[in-house]
Amino acid sequence: MIGQRSGTRTGYFRWWSILHFHSIGLVKAGWLVKKKGRWYLTNEGEESLHMGEIEHYLAASSAYRSWQAKNPKQQSDEIKDAIDEEGEATQETVTFDQIEQIADEGLRNHILAQNAYEFQDLVAALLRGMGYHTPFVAPRGKDGGIDIIAYRDPLGASSPRIKVQVKHRETAAGVKELRELMGILRKDGDVGMFVSTGGFSSDAKVAARDSPVHLELLDLEKFIELWQSFYNKLDDTDKARLPLRPVYFLAPSE
Repeated sequence: MIGQRSGTRTGYFRWWSILHFHSIGLVKAGWLVKKKGRWYLTNEGEESLHMGEIEHYLAASSAYRSWQAKNPKQQSDEIKDAIDEEGEATQETVTFDQIEQIADEGLRNHILAQNAYEFQDLVAALLRGMGYHTPFVAPRGKDGGIDIIAYRDPLGASSPRIKVQVKHRETAAGVKELRELMGILRKDGDVGMFVSTGGFSSDAKVAARDSPVHLELLDLEKFIELWQSFYNKLDDTDKARLPLRPVYFLAPSE
């Protein structure tokens, strides 16, 4: 059974141990990246999906062996950290991965359950925690393309002056929406920020990178990272919008 525990010695699920161990090769082959308990497919990994199952396995194994040959000491250390003498994942690794993934999913689900205006207020709170003033947060109704305006000083005399567009939805933001925001950034010192819980299309990312005006893209993952980083700088009212509590772990032995 998938949910069967690996034994009384560790008390952890066998499938989690197996997944952790066998993912090492794909990561070292450059096909997968793991960040805060979530797996991401790299461009190389996406291209590999066009192969057949056997070709995919052989190519991944070959890529991993190439990395292994170049990094024998590092490979030995990582395998030692990933498995114990019985071939199961160590308690420290599995526990941290599990809790990190649960925490990340909890934050994502809480944010996605909010309505568009609640998330807009959350973005404004983050900017205040980062040291900005937010004299304008769009009320319900038409916003003229701008949801939030943020200044470094109360009067907006100092640059950068940030104009923010917020999209709270599952679909990715596209080029057309980014260009609409770019068209509003006319003054010197204007910086655009596009926040999208659904992420951004590939074309949108290219358009932002090549934009003649300064435009920052903020997806849900990046938003959560910034919220965690600046959480202690928020006032109590803003903290209550997405409250966090730290959890401490015993560090594994060196």
